[in-house]
Amino acid sequence: MRIGELAAQAGVSVRALRYYEEQHLLTSERSPSGQRHYPDTAVARILLIRCFYAAGLSSKTIRELLPCMDTGVATPAMLARLTSERDRMNAQIVDLAKARDHLEALMAAADTMVDGETRCAPLSA
Repeated sequence: MRIGELAAQAGVSVRALRYYEEQHLLTSERSPSGQRHYPDTAVARILLIRCFYAAGLSSKTIRELLPCMDTGVATPAMLARLTSERDRMNAQIVDLAKARDHLEALMAAADTMVDGETRCAPLSA
């Protein structure tokens, strides 16, 4: 498929696809006229790349994980890296849950409007 079609199917910009190629996260074949052509599997790969970016992984880290993504086989070093990233994400999830809980507590503690502002009872940390 061509770059515009892939961008539309994956919900990303053409510019993002070019960036993924620059970072060696995605590859394409070139037609004789120089147009990029991608396999049908590129959509799933882009969705996974976007998921990893959203989770805070860098391009370099994603690039290091590509062999495992492509083959399903991980070296001991790659498995250690995967474990490290998972542990980092788990810690981030705990922190986000705490922040959400504090927001919910603030919302629950809000009482009456005074001078156009909602007053919140002080919370302990």
